[in-house]
Amino acid sequence: MNIETKYIRRELSAVIEEAYRYFSVITITGPRQSGKTTLIRNLFPHLPYYSLENLDVRSFAENDPIAFLNQHVKGMILDEVHNAPNLLSYIQGMVDEDADRRFILSGSSQFAMLKKVSQSLAGRTAVFELLPLSYSEVRETVTDTPLDHLLFNGFYPAIYSGRNVPKFLYPAYMKTYLDKDVRDLLQIKDMMQFHMFIRLCAGRVGSLFKASELANEIGISSHTVTAWLSVLQASYIVTLLPPYFENTRKRLTKTPKLYFMDTGLACYLLGIESSEQLSRDKMRGALFENFIVTEALKRRYNQGKESNLYFYRDSNQNEIDLLLKKGSGLYGIEIKSAMTYHEDFEKTLKQMNNWIKVPIEGKAVVYAGTLENTTGKISLLNYAHLDDVLE
Repeated sequence: MNIETKYIRRELSAVIEEAYRYFSVITITGPRQSGKTTLIRNLFPHLPYYSLENLDVRSFAENDPIAFLNQHVKGMILDEVHNAPNLLSYIQGMVDEDADRRFILSGSSQFAMLKKVSQSLAGRTAVFELLPLSYSEVRETVTDTPLDHLLFNGFYPAIYSGRNVPKFLYPAYMKTYLDKDVRDLLQIKDMMQFHMFIRLCAGRVGSLFKASELANEIGISSHTVTAWLSVLQASYIVTLLPPYFENTRKRLTKTPKLYFMDTGLACYLLGIESSEQLSRDKMRGALFENFIVTEALKRRYNQGKESNLYFYRDSNQNEIDLLLKKGSGLYGIEIKSAMTYHEDFEKTLKQMNNWIKVPIEGKAVVYAGTLENTTGKISLLNYAHLDDVLE
């Protein structure tokens, strides 16, 4: 049976094409199945493609790296390059001799790959991170899709290209990729404990990440929790949102908040099996917040920039869901999953100037309703127009 698939042009493409003019090596990392291979093969069809997941290709590359890399004088695409990290030092020598040669590298292990890249190719490569699809990349196909469907489906390309559906994709993702990455990086013997850990993480979406709490719940050490979390970060499964911190006497939290890179995977880990179930689930608000935070992160990465995102919380439990660094100041965003506007939504944003001593560049409430207003001191936006304040 042939399943028709369509290519979705990624927003990151424009930045990569620009960087290609200036760098001999382009490195793209990101979670497995986020579309890295599809992206680079569409952007660079003139370069021959090799996957180092292929054992025969890997064997040739490892046994005779110079002959392997010299097969094509113009350069090549090397996918899953973390499987043969020794190639990187040979690539360094080749591009130093011939700056016109181009190597496009991709890999999904942030640990191994980025460490080796920074050692061997410092100054010679531009590094980009490709996350799952952003809302703006699929906007035209999801205009009429209800919010609960969006959150449940998640944003992995296989779902939007018609190659898979959530009920098959996410269980397979866990078994095929995550378990393998975990075994490779940590040699965990008790995978059931690790699965309990990742499910408990999903239950803490949008909450402060406290290793000691999780350690007590699972019956492992805080050190183990920290090591396991670092693997989830390196595999682009979760991300930590840092708290905003300024040098004042005010007591601010120093604990980050936990989010998953994709709401579809989080729903699967929470045991949510349909969008209807999600609509009634106590985690719905947290998953909507997760969606907005990761959209803001994707926006930065898709422009080839680093994260500029924080949250605010002080010892009096005053909190602002999302802070963006803008210019010399901060932009505050309050996130609400309700469809009906209520003036309480603006309460914390109105007090924001009393808590934060840097210039406030703007404020917005992002919610699920259709009523919008961008003329007041606090903008009111539907989530579909989040990009308007992320510029």
